[in-house]
Amino acid sequence: MIERISRGGFVARAGGLLGAAAGLGAWRLGSRASAADTISCVLTPEMTEGPYYLSGEKLRRNITEGRPGTRLDLRLSVVDAQTCKAIKGAIVDIWHADAVGVYSGFGSGASSRTFMRGVQRTDKNGLAIFRTVYPGWYQGRTVHIHLKVWVGGSDVHTGQLFFSDTLTDTVYKRAPYSRRPNRTTRNAQDMIYSSGGRQSLLRMRRIGSGYVGSITMGVNR
Repeated sequence: MIERISRGGFVARAGGLLGAAAGLGAWRLGSRASAADTISCVLTPEMTEGPYYLSGEKLRRNITEGRPGTRLDLRLSVVDAQTCKAIKGAIVDIWHADAVGVYSGFGSGASSRTFMRGVQRTDKNGLAIFRTVYPGWYQGRTVHIHLKVWVGGSDVHTGQLFFSDTLTDTVYKRAPYSRRPNRTTRNAQDMIYSSGGRQSLLRMRRIGSGYVGSITMGVNR
């Protein structure tokens, strides 16, 4: 079932990074344990929501709408940065460019407001899972995914997720990415990445011909 969530009126917030970390547990895709997904008591860096945010996205797991690209499953965990406890029922909203660098609702993607956009609620383990494709690049930005997190109706985090340049170089050798060589900006040249991007790198692992990207986000609820 697909439903829509109204999210008008929320404003992106600025914040900082709390420099303490502790590992407490782990999850496998779905709900089982995995050493790759350890809970961390770190306040995730706040970053700009950017110009491509749209409200009213769909509550759904698969956000690809059949668009091509290397499969990417996202496992996004939300915990309380003060207690390290998982937050159940948090709303996680993501949006990013498709494999050729286009955002739905803008430019050549203006005919649709929904591809590569979606919302999920976290489960009892604080976990939200999405199926998407590895994002494409566009002028002036390194490869990234935007996201927002709400808890109890309050906007508690606005951030961006990043990938290692080495992995992006590997993925971009495939179609349809290979049709757009010579991307303009890598992590080191990206002004937003320089403000906490290292703490917002996804932990990536290969699954078949695709990838699973995981991160635990500590928020002040």
